[in-house]
Parts: sequence; structure tokens; C-alpha cells
Amino acid sequence: MRRYTTFFRLAGIFVALSGLVYFIHYLIFRDTHHIFIYMVGDLAFLPLEVFLVVIVIERILARREKQAIRHKLNMVIGAFFSEVGTELLRRLLICFTRNSEIRQRLAVSQRWARNDFRQARTFVNALEDKPQCQDIDFTELRQFLVGKRQFLLGLLENPNLLEHESFTNLLWATFHLVEELEARPSVKDLPDTDLAHISGDIKRMYGHLAAEWVSYVEHLKVSYPFLFSLVARTHPFLDRPSPVVVS
Repeated sequence: MRRYTTFFRLAGIFVALSGLVYFIHYLIFRDTHHIFIYMVGDLAFLPLEVFLVVIVIERILARREKQAIRHKLNMVIGAFFSEVGTELLRRLLICFTRNSEIRQRLAVSQRWARNDFRQARTFVNALEDKPQCQDIDFTELRQFLVGKRQFLLGLLENPNLLEHESFTNLLWATFHLVEELEARPSVKDLPDTDLAHISGDIKRMYGHLAAEWVSYVEHLKVSYPFLFSLVARTHPFLDRPSPVVVS
């Protein structure tokens, strides 16, 4: 209520100042005809001025600000994949029964175009392959994820994440997997029912992870070809990833 009171007070002050200036003008020139001519002219231009300032310019500034936030967020996403994401893609890929198909569908290369990335995202979003947890070394996985906890917590403190819901969902899915593994006194010889539960958590996290990775790599191809070149040579879906450039 106080905010609206302040608003109305400011409005009253500005209207009073405007009236005072018109009154001073009248006292000096004694010409109401001139005053009303310019007043009507200003009022006639006011809708166009509002359109230009409020709608056109504001939208341009908002779009520019959104692009700047998106640019900063992609830097955060890049740091996530450098520290955590790419390694998780590699470690967990082997436990999927359709890992060969996943490799084939996500084998990003220099020749990929927009349609290839779109098809890859469609494939990942529709993937219904539950991982086989018996093939996972949970001790190493837990050690790796727990070691990255502080890094992940630092990402959550970034306010720009509010602009990217899918990446936020990925972080929450990753945190949940960390908490599930850390909550158990031991991750060896787990019963089948528990393995099935963890398998569902891994499937959820991996789906978010792969989809976000495809979108991030597409961004690199468009905006940072030199970074994309390295990713295209070293990503975990290649049969023989290598940073060495060959003909």
C-alpha cells in the first residue's frame, strides 16, 4: 500500500509542476491560445511516444538483456559439463542396454546441422531404456559425485539459473542422485529393489543430462566454433575420442 501511496504522490507532484509551468507561461505571455495549441499537440504525440518507449525500446532492451543472461548461463553450463556432466555421460553410458544406439544417435560431428541436433533431442526425450545398475561401480560414482558437491552447490547460487528451467531440473536430478548414494552406509551388494530405485534416479538424471548436452553443443557450434571443434573430437559418444586433429 505504501508503494502505491508513493506512486500517487509522485504523480500529483509532477502534474502540479506541469500546471505551475503552464501558469508561469500564462503570466509571462498572457496567451492561452498558444498554451492549448502545444498542449493538444503534446497529447496527440503521447500515444506514439508511449508506443516507442514502452513497447518498442523496452522490448529491444529486454531481448538484449535476455541474450546477455543466456550468454552467462551458457558459460555456467559449459563449466558444469567440463567438471561433471561429460564424465557422467561417459561413466553411465555403458550401463544402458541401448548404449550402441545412443552412441550412434548422439555422435555429434562437424557435419551436424540444426536438423541433426533437433533429431538428437527428440531421441533423448523419448528414450525409455532403464540402466542396468549391476554394471556400475557405485563406489567410484559416489566418490566422484560427492567430490563435486561444492561445485554443484556453487552453481545453484547463480541467479541466472532461474532463466533456464531445464538446466535447473538437471541440477536437482543430479543432487538427488548424490544424496541417494551418500545416504547409504555402503553401496556394495545392494538388493535388487534398491538397485531398481537407483536405476530410476539414474535414468531421470541421464535423460536431462543428455538433452542439455545436445542443446549446449548446438550453442557452441553456432556461437563458438573453436570450442565446438574440441567437443566434436572428444565427446563420450565417439568410439575413439581424441583431441588430436587428423585429416
